[in-house]
Amino acid sequence: MGWLQRRKIPETTEQEHKPEHNLSSVATTQEAVRTLEPLVIVRGVERSFQTGGRTLHVLKGIEMELMQSKLIMLRGRSGSGKTTLLNIIGGLDQPNKGEVFFQNCPFHELSDDKRTEIRRKQFGFIFQSFALMPLLSAWENVELSLRMAGTPRSQWKERVRHCLELVGLSKRMHHRPFELSGGEQQRVAIAKAIAHRPALLLADEPTAELDSQMGAQVMSVFQDIIQTEQVTICMTTHDPTILEVADHVYEMVDGRFIHT
Repeated sequence: MGWLQRRKIPETTEQEHKPEHNLSSVATTQEAVRTLEPLVIVRGVERSFQTGGRTLHVLKGIEMELMQSKLIMLRGRSGSGKTTLLNIIGGLDQPNKGEVFFQNCPFHELSDDKRTEIRRKQFGFIFQSFALMPLLSAWENVELSLRMAGTPRSQWKERVRHCLELVGLSKRMHHRPFELSGGEQQRVAIAKAIAHRPALLLADEPTAELDSQMGAQVMSVFQDIIQTEQVTICMTTHDPTILEVADHVYEMVDGRFIHT
């Protein structure tokens, strides 16, 4: 795992620190301010379910922020609540109590249709089961994502090629899932999830079905796409060997963060 290192900010020269008072520098400053704002804010979120005549409390007052262009991990054992939290962040589920803001929009107050519209354009999802269409090639799976997002057809070819090259599958673009290894299938799933240029990528145990070497490759891809696509990634995991590449780790036990 030593080859997986945090991205380092290149050293700047003294000359580069001199302010330039022009429209370009002002625009750059404004963009920097925006990236300092949280993409997602979760405040006092609780979620419970009725099961067997009793109430099961899964989330118990969650407070968190997802900063832009960062890799955030939710770590915890099975049943700790991390997948439920991921579903609430993605608008697939609603909290019983608390607030969820996405790009300063009160996500928890929106209708199902409005959440679906935002999710289709701004969110990407990755699952441990890969969720690929088995009869479609890698290229066709990624193209399908663009079709469903309503991306103009004229943009498909360039974008599909870019995304598959970004995840290291330039030579496997026309292979079907059964012709690919588990790690390669997961990389197709990543290319598919980022094709429509989402702001937030949510990944539920993306390395759970992979061996350590394949898992390390997937995490390296995540680091690359954060830098290249300026996307925020929030993922769940119980694998301690990949935590070192995260920008922030939230540890969950019994529906609460024990430290952040």
